[in-house]
Amino acid sequence: MKPQKLLLPAVLALLAAGAFAADDELPATPPDAKPGECYAKVIIPARYELRKEEVVVKEPAERIEVIPARYEWVEEKIQVSEPSYRLVPQPARYETVTEKVEVRPKRRVWMIRTPGRQVKVAGPSLLAYAKAAGLPADEADPGQCFVEYYQPAQYRTETQQVLKRDAGEVIEVIPAKYEWVEEKVLVKEASKKVVQEPPVYETVTERVLVEPEKTVWKKGRGPVERIDNTTGEILCLVKVPAKYKTITKRVLKKPATTRTVEIPAVYKTVKVRRMVEPPKEVRKEVPAEYQTVTKRIKVADEKVAWFPKGASDVTGRPTGNELCLKEEPPVYRTITKRVLKSPATTKKVEIPAKFKTVKVQRMVEPPRQKRIEIPGETRTITRRVKVADERLAWRPILCQTNMTPDLVKRIQRALKAAGFDPGPIDGVVGRETLAAIDRYQRAKGLARGGLTMATIESLGVTL
Repeated sequence: MKPQKLLLPAVLALLAAGAFAADDELPATPPDAKPGECYAKVIIPARYELRKEEVVVKEPAERIEVIPARYEWVEEKIQVSEPSYRLVPQPARYETVTEKVEVRPKRRVWMIRTPGRQVKVAGPSLLAYAKAAGLPADEADPGQCFVEYYQPAQYRTETQQVLKRDAGEVIEVIPAKYEWVEEKVLVKEASKKVVQEPPVYETVTERVLVEPEKTVWKKGRGPVERIDNTTGEILCLVKVPAKYKTITKRVLKKPATTRTVEIPAVYKTVKVRRMVEPPKEVRKEVPAEYQTVTKRIKVADEKVAWFPKGASDVTGRPTGNELCLKEEPPVYRTITKRVLKSPATTKKVEIPAKFKTVKVQRMVEPPRQKRIEIPGETRTITRRVKVADERLAWRPILCQTNMTPDLVKRIQRALKAAGFDPGPIDGVVGRETLAAIDRYQRAKGLARGGLTMATIESLGVTL
């Protein structure tokens, strides 16, 4: 696994979370670096100092002492029941009477008799229809009857002249006249043609500088692998030699040119059809045509009419329907009912008030309060205060570029001597060695994120 691909996201996450001071603008590459050296972005831990501070552990307050009220007993006459009254109900008195009441008033009814049916009461719709046909319902007397007569529709025959075809006109077209003539016409205009002369090239050989000598920062690999999200990114300054390349190229000796060639116009003699007389139209009027027809015209609609029964001056034929006005007398009924003679009432009975002599406790001195002050308490404490935030910085480190197995063994022995077990003393920076380095840096307050030169000096290992 390449550690530099894992270290950068961890540092960016810490930066996004605001874990470092805002004024620490770290340059993109380590300053004043020399070829062959490796650097890493490491976390410089925050600095703290102890400060003494006096804090209030108990605020000043006050205590309230309550002195209760003083009472005495006295005799007093009190009202235990107010004066009132009660209502005694008096029932209502009734008597029985006999009365003749009209259950149906006198009325006039129209009765209808139809052919082959019984006589029945004419409904409102039938009466409305008969009134519209001339029944004098509002002027008839009881016992009077009216008969319905049917009068068919009336027609008359007349002769009438109608239009058979509208007047119009007929258009006659006289075609145009033509003749053939000979003409000289241009079939192709004069023009110019551009002829292209190709370019002339020659082949030459040349050695060119592709890339000059330079020093570049490359992401390092080696002992600094990611332990947790606190490690940094490793950069190594490497010298890259210049690059050359021999190329064969085609060089232009003579550029391409053009020349102009004149092309004359082309003519041709042709026979052309010319119009000597245009077409024209001649309009002729066509008169309108009429015919005589015989029509049957209705002069009166069919209808029915009502005439008094036995009348002589009637028209039409009877339908068999007959309406008679009948008068029915009123209908009475004798009923026995219970009539109220005197309504129910109430009688008011007065109830006097009631009094009682009792002993009552009266307050002769109200309760009061007494306030007693309680002083506050303070305590001197030692507080750990942050005086500098943790930050990122470039620090020289060991990596595969500037590390040997012998140096790694000496670092592993120093870690073990300091009480931080690096695992086997094998000259290989493995996970146990990296974990021991990180624990040592945290314990000593050193910058974390790689095997820095400050860590090596702290372990007492010489390069």
